Amino acid sequence: MSVMIDPDNSSLLRAAPRLVQILRVLARHKFLGSLRGSNHWPPPKEVRETFEELGLTFLKFGQVLAMRRDLLPDMYIQELEQLHDQLPALGIDAVRATIEAELNAPLTELFASFGETPLAAATIAQVHEATMHDGRRVAVKIQRPGLEEMISTDIAAMSYLVTLVESFVPRLRALDLPVLVSEFANSLNRETDFSHEARSIMLFRTALADIPGLWIPDVVAERSSGNVLTMEFSTGERVDLYAKKHPEEMPGLINTLVRLTLQTIFEEGLFHADPHPGNVLVLPDGRLSLLDFGMTGELDEPMRESLTLLLEAVVKGDARAATEAYLEMAPQGSEKVNRAALLMDIKTVLYEIHRNDLTEVSIGDSFDSLLRAGSRHGVHNPGEFFLLTRTFVILESMIRELDPDHNYMGSFRAEITRLTEKHFSLERIKEKTTRLAREMERLVNDAPGDTRRVLRRVAEGNIGRLQVPAVEALGGRISRILERLTIAMAAAALVIGGSMLTVSSVGDYHHIVGEVMVIAGILGTLIVWIGTLRRDHGRGGGRR
Repeated sequence: MSVMIDPDNSSLLRAAPRLVQILRVLARHKFLGSLRGSNHWPPPKEVRETFEELGLTFLKFGQVLAMRRDLLPDMYIQELEQLHDQLPALGIDAVRATIEAELNAPLTELFASFGETPLAAATIAQVHEATMHDGRRVAVKIQRPGLEEMISTDIAAMSYLVTLVESFVPRLRALDLPVLVSEFANSLNRETDFSHEARSIMLFRTALADIPGLWIPDVVAERSSGNVLTMEFSTGERVDLYAKKHPEEMPGLINTLVRLTLQTIFEEGLFHADPHPGNVLVLPDGRLSLLDFGMTGELDEPMRESLTLLLEAVVKGDARAATEAYLEMAPQGSEKVNRAALLMDIKTVLYEIHRNDLTEVSIGDSFDSLLRAGSRHGVHNPGEFFLLTRTFVILESMIRELDPDHNYMGSFRAEITRLTEKHFSLERIKEKTTRLAREMERLVNDAPGDTRRVLRRVAEGNIGRLQVPAVEALGGRISRILERLTIAMAAAALVIGGSMLTVSSVGDYHHIVGEVMVIAGILGTLIVWIGTLRRDHGRGGGRR
């Protein structure tokens, strides 16, 4: 299923009836007066009730706004966080019809038994317990029918409403409301596509396979589709209920939670964005079980590197480094940001953080403060940063509930140390060197042909004609330059990598490997330099 807006679904004529209905609800709840300024906003409770009355799409939008502490005052955030994600359960006839239409078989052929009473019913889907014909217990997640049409119409109406509001109140354009709606549509698209959730589960199972105290239910692919997701059944107990009976087990379980969160973020660029107690179970054998991967985030490698630099800067209290790392995470439009003013705000944020004991520092609150500072100065914060902030806020809140005396930052530092040592392990360096060598080989192999093709097109264009021998000669010279540049880059990489290993303190053999890499890099540089001198000398002799 897709809720992305297309030209048909987003036509004004199609969205007009829903838009009129939305405007009536907003007027009844005194929203239209807020166009005159924040002093005329309706009370927080009225705002929450408005989103609930407008239905599923706006209820989900209200939950997204609850993450935007940079846009709304705390009293509105606290009220929106109370939005209920519960709806009346679908009847068994509707459930059966959806499953049979999706999986193209009668329910009795698909499952040996199927519980008619749902285990849970939320806005997007509900979950039933079932048994496979081979005896396996499974949990079947069924999407509510008719969501695609409803959500597409609501998103279209919301887009026109935002355009209308910005035309009447130009100062609201600074909030990038159309971008917010677009990101919300993308988020809903992922959440309502169960095949996307199935892929996320498989990625997390692979990424966290080396954590012994964790079990993630596998997907039963032959009983799953875009609107139906069948998984292994988890027989665990909610972690918050388990904590009351077994408080002595909490330190180990909390360390596992911290490890799985940081490992997926920094190693794989993935994170579970909704780690509340209902999605974390404790199995009878003491292992943790992680559920519900409908809301996940992804970070590309540059963003992960910037995040690492940001965390280091926050811990050290380096406002300038924190500002640069933060702007690298939000590059869109960052050239228009008043960096001096942002730097002063971030200095204030870091000062407030370091006034307290570092054991009491909250990563989620620190990120939240950075987001607020950035938004005040026109930074367009990426949606993944809000999800990441939400992840840490929920995780830290759950840890405080499970064990108020637990040293969360101690667990965090221990895991960061482990990940750093793994990052500089011989295996990881070998892996990165191999990848670099392959990229260099591809560049060297492709460069001559690509260069000649480009030059041939230039020669055949309107800027003049070049003789084929001249093109070939020029192509050859550029190829030789690229080859020397490639060797020089590889040599520089060896020198830098070897230097990092030499100064690291993660094992004696690293010093030996590092020295070898430095020597090899220096020799490579000398070879390039000598080759260049010989060619220059040869050309000079030819001219004479």
